[in-house]
Amino acid sequence: MNIQITARKFTARDTLKEIIKEEVLSLQKFSDEILDVEVILSYQNSKDSIKEVELIVKLPGTVLTAKDDSDEYAKSVKAAVEKIQKQIVKRKSKQQAVKKIEPKIDPEL
Repeated sequence: MNIQITARKFTARDTLKEIIKEEVLSLQKFSDEILDVEVILSYQNSKDSIKEVELIVKLPGTVLTAKDDSDEYAKSVKAAVEKIQKQIVKRKSKQQAVKKIEPKIDPEL
């Protein structure tokens, strides 16, 4: 799994990068098919100083995305990873349901 971290309009600290890598690596528990993960960090200069995180996870045949914002990057990353986890679990359950439903073709016919 390739992890790419992009910080818009600022430089991310190493501690933040390590937190992101730990959270993203936890996605491997849910799917071993993950090819690439792109993490985009942005900061809105407003009174509340909102930190926004966007996760883009590339799987064979599909791309999953999640966004979250809060007052800290660590909270935003954790929430976005949880959203991706839910999407991965939903995708897996749909794939398993399709496999069960597929009719078996009799080669003798």
